Amino acid sequence: MAVVAYNRDTDLKNYAGEVQWNLKLNRKRRSKAFTEEAHFCLKQRRGSNSSPMGVLRTRNKQKRIHAFICLCIVCFILYKYLGFFQSPSQTGLKKTRKMGLNTNSSQFTLDGKPFCILGGSVHYFRVPRPYWRDRLMKMMACGINTLTTYVPWSLHQPEKDVFNFHTQLDLEAFISLAAELGLWVILCPGPYISADMDLGGLPSWLLRDGSMRLRTTHPGFIQAVNTYFDKLIPKVVPFQFTKGGPVIAMQVENEYGSFAKDQRYMLFIKEALQSRGISEVLLTSDNSNSFKSGGVDGALRAVKLQKLNQRIIQEMNSVKPNKPSLVMEYWTGWYDTWGDLHHVLPPEDMVSTVRNILRRGMSVNLYMFHGGSSFGFMNGADSDPSYKALVSSYDYDAPLSEAGGYTAKYYLLRDLFSQFNPKGHRIPDIPKLRYSDSYETAVMYQHLSLWDALSFTEGPFMSSKPVNMENLPANNGNGQSYGYTLYETTITSGGMLQSGDNVRDRALVFVDRKYIGLLKRQILELAVPDGKGVRTLSFLVENCGRVHQGKDLDKQRKGLVGDILFNGTPLRGFTTYSLDMKLNFIESLIEAPWKNLPESPSFPGFFMGRVFVYSYPSDTFVKLPGWGKGVVFINSLNLGRYWSLGPQQTLYLPGPFLHSGINQIIIFEEKEGDYNVQFEGSPDLGMEAEID
Repeated sequence: MAVVAYNRDTDLKNYAGEVQWNLKLNRKRRSKAFTEEAHFCLKQRRGSNSSPMGVLRTRNKQKRIHAFICLCIVCFILYKYLGFFQSPSQTGLKKTRKMGLNTNSSQFTLDGKPFCILGGSVHYFRVPRPYWRDRLMKMMACGINTLTTYVPWSLHQPEKDVFNFHTQLDLEAFISLAAELGLWVILCPGPYISADMDLGGLPSWLLRDGSMRLRTTHPGFIQAVNTYFDKLIPKVVPFQFTKGGPVIAMQVENEYGSFAKDQRYMLFIKEALQSRGISEVLLTSDNSNSFKSGGVDGALRAVKLQKLNQRIIQEMNSVKPNKPSLVMEYWTGWYDTWGDLHHVLPPEDMVSTVRNILRRGMSVNLYMFHGGSSFGFMNGADSDPSYKALVSSYDYDAPLSEAGGYTAKYYLLRDLFSQFNPKGHRIPDIPKLRYSDSYETAVMYQHLSLWDALSFTEGPFMSSKPVNMENLPANNGNGQSYGYTLYETTITSGGMLQSGDNVRDRALVFVDRKYIGLLKRQILELAVPDGKGVRTLSFLVENCGRVHQGKDLDKQRKGLVGDILFNGTPLRGFTTYSLDMKLNFIESLIEAPWKNLPESPSFPGFFMGRVFVYSYPSDTFVKLPGWGKGVVFINSLNLGRYWSLGPQQTLYLPGPFLHSGINQIIIFEEKEGDYNVQFEGSPDLGMEAEID
């Protein structure tokens, strides 16, 4: 594999980003080290007081001069390499331009010159921030000129009155980086984005409204969109092409043709963007079978596909004659669901279709160029023909692998795109790979039962009937978005439980905290053994992921969404605990009553271990043979779900999530485990199946 080392500027920038990430993960450790260094310097300074006064003045003057010179050097480095003092207009953005992307002929023009979009999708929220530059540089070295990215509403507004555009979610920094590197940008702000995310990227607190109709002009939804856009759109307006920025186009919603419940909705979204200052080309994007029904006047219609045929070409030409043709999403692979196989698209098939698209004079955007990972619980789910949740990996069989590695697709595309770049344009050299590493097996040495962890959860909440996740009075009245919810009530006899399909999505059932069975969509009944006296009946319900597409978005409430019958009578009198597994909860477990790992630990439970990194941390992959189903946390960060069901057998652990020395690993396991966690140098995404 031919690789070329980074230049000095790139190394400095990458290193700076990774240092910032690791410093954030090690605040306590950094504080201690800083204090010790300060004490040492103080001692040294006190020792110098024994010098004569004249010498002291001379030395102090010299120190001031040296300090001033050092300060100047530091400021220059920060300005030159990190851009701390640069406004968006200075970070790679040029002066105001008059002519943006033009669609008034059969070919795009940009700034008055012919332009072919050679695009690729990368989701900033699925890539660790220290790796943003690495991934975008690899994109440029493949011959791509345009970055496409979605904006996830659910992550940027996790609560109704809380917005987050910082650190990993710093959209402005991501766009600025693209501009600095010389990439154009197509932005997809939503509000619905799909992106194979939980609820298609819509925040779950919208579902607290029992009459909510998502993706329509329902007053509650429109009001929420306006509030969100009031925060989001002013951040991206300065990055438009005609204002000197890299954003050449913006997508209006996403694949509305397959939903199409409200004819006024797309016009509302279009006007919501334009009224807030968006003046670049607007476009819509739909599957080939719903291409005609997803557009809106004044926006270019683009198509999504994996195979190009004559019917699609004719349909595109009939809907938009004398307009440029854009394949907004050419699917380079596909996502995976639990219980299925790992989907792959042969490289030859992929490059053949892309070549066909380009030879016809069409522009193309690769979805995905680099998929990354659905860290935490952001994965979506399929509902047709039956419910299946997506895995945590979003490798997508893309040209760049989940960990940013080169694939056969990458090299084939690089050769192809080099033929369609303007004459005289030299594609950058391929950046050096970041190698993955394996670490010593971590042995779990402490255990905490689920029941002992309940005092660290939010709750308990009392109710007569079961309350779904979204309507719990948790998270400042915004309900629970992800994770698990524990419902408890009492019974005085044995009998039969009937869920009536009101368990979303899986419920482990316990009597007096002993596991008796499972309720889920395909298992609607469960026998409860006989017993004496009052006993506690518990349901540990997991939200495995809300569907990311389809017409049932309004029905994606999780937890217990209706009555559970016991011997034909609805259960009443519930005590409910929210187990959303957020960062503050995992960090709070440090104070929990952990015990040395017993010979027969109870399940569900938390297991703690350590992994030691001897040098600068590298990427690795977590493998859990012998474990059943659960969640992995490294230094309190949620890597995602694992499940022996497959296909995914490893979880990607980026180097920036680790630090030199001891790293804490916590596993939440539902039913079984062998108490060893392996760290391997390569991924295992399961048995493969070619996409039809």
